[in-house]
Amino acid sequence: MRFLLAVIALLGSTNSVTAFAPINHHHHHHHPTQQINTALAAKGGKLSVRPIGIGSCAPSTVITNADMEAVHDTSDEWIRTRTGIEQRRVLVHEGTRKIIGTDGEETETPETLRTLGIEAAKNALEMAGKSPSDIDLVICATSSPDDLFGDAPSIASAIGIEAGKCVAFDLTAACSGFLFGIVTASQFLTNGASQNALVLGADALTRWVDWDDRNSCILFGDGAGAMVLTRSDENEGLTGSEDGFGILGYAMHSNGAGYKDLNCIYKGEPKKISTPGEGTVVEDGSYDSMGMNGRKVYSFATREVPTVLEEALEQAGISVDEVDHLLLHQANIRIMETVASRLGMPMEKVITNLNKYGNTSAASIPLALDEAVRSGRVKKGDVIACAGFGAGLSWGAAILKWG
Repeated sequence: MRFLLAVIALLGSTNSVTAFAPINHHHHHHHPTQQINTALAAKGGKLSVRPIGIGSCAPSTVITNADMEAVHDTSDEWIRTRTGIEQRRVLVHEGTRKIIGTDGEETETPETLRTLGIEAAKNALEMAGKSPSDIDLVICATSSPDDLFGDAPSIASAIGIEAGKCVAFDLTAACSGFLFGIVTASQFLTNGASQNALVLGADALTRWVDWDDRNSCILFGDGAGAMVLTRSDENEGLTGSEDGFGILGYAMHSNGAGYKDLNCIYKGEPKKISTPGEGTVVEDGSYDSMGMNGRKVYSFATREVPTVLEEALEQAGISVDEVDHLLLHQANIRIMETVASRLGMPMEKVITNLNKYGNTSAASIPLALDEAVRSGRVKKGDVIACAGFGAGLSWGAAILKWG
């Protein structure tokens, strides 16, 4: 019954879900197939959830732009001026990291995407003041899990959530994943199916980039971030101007017609098994390296992100001037500058740490927010306009009120 309620809530009355043909300004009536690709959208207003904890973790290996000069005919200046990236963190083959145990002893532990997620989750729980037993929903937004079947259940178990006490699953929406994840979790919290949710954004796209392509390999890094969201009960410890609404509005879109511009496609190798007769050729599975049409993705982001942020602000009933911080998926500093300028926001309001981490896909928003909260830049009650965008193509925005 609870699950049914959760599904109903995902399609509930406060949200609108629409499907429409993509906007096509060149109406070629002799191509009826143009109308087959559908774009999808979902949006809604205030949700009674509060973001109360954030954590992150990045691999210990750093590759600087200067390091990349030894790999490709490129330069630190060329990369910095075009992207804003100075270095990236990468997961390496059989990598390990040092962990200080509760007894103060230092041990080496494998460093994988899953262990980064575990560390980020522990940091977020600690800030939130929640114990693992308080969490009843874990969503891991990732497109590059350690386990093809999903990392969320094993992360939940590793941080000490008892078996059977929570539901945990992965969500795949590339660089929009974390944003889609917090909106999805908020539906479960709002309708009462869950009380406390842990949402992770974790990706290791350096495993899937083409390291021989100098234009794309310079962009990506690995990392994990996590956020704890709690359901706000009507009168639960709210003071003064607090109203318990931590998500003020959101809007999410996708358009699969653009999937060819950014993807990582399945590639199987033939494997013959000797069934009777001619035998049967099945496949040994793997994936090709990531393919990206940089120019198309850039124009998609600069066109759609300002619009989706305006939609989310409209859902929230607030103006751009009431926003304290702009937090975009950390893909390229030029995209951030263009979006800020189209919204009429100064760059001082833009939260970014792209220079240190590169594009970490679903991890980028929580990785940047964690730094901003822990440094004291983002304070309780601050309004943050967030937007994610990437493969799918997918894009979305949410207006958060921190704490």
